[in-house]
Amino acid sequence: MMAFSITDHHSIMQDSTTSKEKILKKIRKALIHKSPQEIGDVDKESEIFAISEEPLEIQFAQNFSALNGKFVFCENEGEFIENFDFFVKDNNWENIFTLEPEIKTLLAKGNIKFSDKEEDLLKTDIGLTFCECLIARTGSVMVSSKQLSGRRIPVYSNFHVVVAYTSQLVSNVKDGLKFIKEKYNSQLPSMISTITGPSRTADIEKTLVQGAHGPREIFVFMIDDLQAE
Repeated sequence: MMAFSITDHHSIMQDSTTSKEKILKKIRKALIHKSPQEIGDVDKESEIFAISEEPLEIQFAQNFSALNGKFVFCENEGEFIENFDFFVKDNNWENIFTLEPEIKTLLAKGNIKFSDKEEDLLKTDIGLTFCECLIARTGSVMVSSKQLSGRRIPVYSNFHVVVAYTSQLVSNVKDGLKFIKEKYNSQLPSMISTITGPSRTADIEKTLVQGAHGPREIFVFMIDDLQAE
């Protein structure tokens, strides 16, 4: 076993202090004698990712599907009713919940049973919501606390169904935030979040589990409302 004397310990401490003082002196010198070189304006507008030539709806569908999202394109609201009704019957979906008046109207047209009662929220299997916008580059769904569905439905339901429109497509997150800012002006939501695929975690034994802290699956039914333009 190697032994250190008091003298050795003092020498080590002195060297450490000396090194620390040298660093502090350099910092003080840098603060007093600032570099004359000026940093130019930072370019915040140019794209840092390669710009895709694909339409936004194709970009979103590809990126969203790559994240295990389920994407369904609908030419109009009537087709949405038909497609959603098919999913309900094919998967034996029950306990469908929504708070959005427009979605309630669509479901009622298709004679699809649903609930909008608060007491049914905790036992919801299928939660239908709108979104603020869709981020094409990342395949993400942007939501906020200003929506009637709030923070709860996207988390409580086992299957989160997003009803969106092609007019809500934006290229990236920056454009999404601009979209929301223009929509609400100075009254911004207290919460803005992006949902990128179903909830998943690999914290336990590094085994990937979906639906660990949120919906097991997320669906986006995109309705084309720009077809006539």
